[in-house]
Amino acid sequence: MSRESETDLPGSVALPGTLSESLRAELIAFRRDLHMHPELGNQEFRTTAVVKARLEQAGLEPRVLSVGTGLVCDIGRADGETPLLALRADIDALPIPDTKTGVPYRSTVPDRAHACGHDVHTATVLGAGLVLAELDRQGLLPRPVRLIFQPAEEVLPGGASDAIESGVLEGVGMIVAVHCDPRVDAGVIGLRPGPITSACDRLEVALDGPGGHTARPHLTTDLVTAAAKVATELPAVLARRVDARSGLSVTWGRIEAGHICNVIPQHAELSGTVRCLDLPGWRAAPDLVHAAIDEIATLHRAKSEINYIRGVPPVVNDPAVTELLREAQTARRGANSVEDTDQSLGGEDFSWYLERVPGALARLGVRTPGDPVKRDLHRGDFDADERAIQVGVELFTATALLHTSPPTPPNA
Repeated sequence: MSRESETDLPGSVALPGTLSESLRAELIAFRRDLHMHPELGNQEFRTTAVVKARLEQAGLEPRVLSVGTGLVCDIGRADGETPLLALRADIDALPIPDTKTGVPYRSTVPDRAHACGHDVHTATVLGAGLVLAELDRQGLLPRPVRLIFQPAEEVLPGGASDAIESGVLEGVGMIVAVHCDPRVDAGVIGLRPGPITSACDRLEVALDGPGGHTARPHLTTDLVTAAAKVATELPAVLARRVDARSGLSVTWGRIEAGHICNVIPQHAELSGTVRCLDLPGWRAAPDLVHAAIDEIATLHRAKSEINYIRGVPPVVNDPAVTELLREAQTARRGANSVEDTDQSLGGEDFSWYLERVPGALARLGVRTPGDPVKRDLHRGDFDADERAIQVGVELFTATALLHTSPPTPPNA
């Protein structure tokens, strides 16, 4: 069943930069095409090509990033002094099967799905670019805008770092983005100044021992018990070594040990994620995690090897940019179309941009109002109310029209 309703969402006003009905339909079709052809991080060649072709059709000059996928495209005449407003979309999909039924735009690629809404993000920034290009031709764009279509957001530490190295932030004074939120109704955005996501790192642990007979665990290293202790005790130990307000947590996604019931194995592996709500806790996490695992493993006579893979810091929204997004959404759809949102424990590599320039991430509501089905991101049945594309486009275009003075850069 299509997630698009036949009726428009209420509240849209006649501020310049709204969508025509024909462009609205085109963007929905564009999103569905991307949804049917998902590509993993750093493999988004088709996605890059179709976005590039549509921008060129509009008379723009997109440039493929140096990594081979992803795009950057400027709108308006840069004078070398006026900072650009950047709109960012991520374009990659996830390595999971699409399990939706009853929709014509299901993924055609086995074990690949746009289960995080990046197809919606891409269609939204594309649509905003097409509208802003027309406004620029009419002399209505107050400052230049840069579109960033970033690859590999789902690949730690995130494709944002590669995009930044490609120069996408050169001349940029402010950056904004949206992320689909299936808990929020279409037509509404969620905002929060300060941290809106958490840091996310990856943790891989290998434990080794001599192995032995399960009848005589006292003569060897009981490696299964050692692995179980690391899995259960590490979170408790960390909770007493870092400020509780940092919210430092470890969650395991994989534990493997042994092959037969009466043999104590020689090797065990655990892997999971480390998440943290603030920057001080995130910066301290690697040393704390290493020390705690070594202590637990030593207590149970196991040798430990730890691979701590840095991921992304929290997305920390600039208060002034967050307020600009609130003003833009209110101008489009009224004050009731903005709600306060909680900090998520999910990670987002948009944080790397905010280490360089001020910006903000908004949560884009994609739940059909009144839908009793609870959906979530990173699930094969994820889908979005496609009217959210129009909401996102008009949020971005209003932001560009209302953006007349840049906020103070971080650490200025």
